[in-house]
Amino acid sequence: MGAPGPGSPSPQEPAPPPPKRSSSAKGVPPATDLVLGATAGCLACFLTNPLEVVKTRLQLQGELQAPGTYPRPYRGVLRAVGAVCRADGLGGLQKGLAAGLLYQALMNGIRFYCYSHAEDAGWTRYPGGTVAAGAVAGAVGAFVGSPAYLVKTHLQAQTVAAMAVGYQHHHENIATAFRSIYRQHGVVGLWRGVTGAIPRVTVGSAVQLATFASAKDWVCERQWFRKGSWSAVLAGGMVSSVAVAVAMTPFDTISTRLYNQPVDADGTGKLYRGFLDCILQISHKEGLLGLYKGIGAVYFRLGPHTVLSLFFWDKLRDLVRH
Repeated sequence: MGAPGPGSPSPQEPAPPPPKRSSSAKGVPPATDLVLGATAGCLACFLTNPLEVVKTRLQLQGELQAPGTYPRPYRGVLRAVGAVCRADGLGGLQKGLAAGLLYQALMNGIRFYCYSHAEDAGWTRYPGGTVAAGAVAGAVGAFVGSPAYLVKTHLQAQTVAAMAVGYQHHHENIATAFRSIYRQHGVVGLWRGVTGAIPRVTVGSAVQLATFASAKDWVCERQWFRKGSWSAVLAGGMVSSVAVAVAMTPFDTISTRLYNQPVDADGTGKLYRGFLDCILQISHKEGLLGLYKGIGAVYFRLGPHTVLSLFFWDKLRDLVRH
């Protein structure tokens, strides 16, 4: 997910709608933002992918089982990192990296492209426009990138039998995963689980855009960091990520479960019939806290990933302008 840059106005501050501006007036056209957004997302993904692996394992652990009735090979973020390394080696922390990079390139590229168009059209200057534009752009990006996220989830869940959680798909790599899914279920199969992905990114983007600027200003008002500095952006991102993690983790857990579940010959899920059924089953069998599995990893990934994406995007934009 992304967020406004260091100098972006707070989305809560109403402003009169400006006349429509051309892309050239901003210096970076939307098509360029597509490439820059994709590149920034990939660079951030490379650094935060280990937490994505841990998050996926934690969310699949004890699937549809009552608390206390199943073994827990992964306990908390730090101990889960150690468990992954013991089971899969140090390289296990970068499982699914190729699929993750593809997802970030597609999702962030499309999202930044759509958001840049919304900025040029002046929509983000309306009250609530920033949140709405971010949510819609995020939803479009999530749909386009869904096949890559599906494969990423499969690959990150795979491990040795003694440490396995969730269904194991046994793909050799990203290429064989795409081929296997396509051969068995066609193009539609590649978008299996997208009903969980769109709400996940939409809610996450909306909450992040609604809280990021306010959190950053709050940090600066206390004079912890200089206004406009990247340390202030990082601190604001970490504060904002509390709200985002609380709002988004249930959707994230549902998305992981829908993507990873086994399916029958016609592509129908064997565990969940869809988004609402997944919510009901998790709540009934694992309790409401089952929806918040992996929240620690979600939080610790969100802040750095947000700020790294912004940082790389901003610096790349400066390079293009000059």
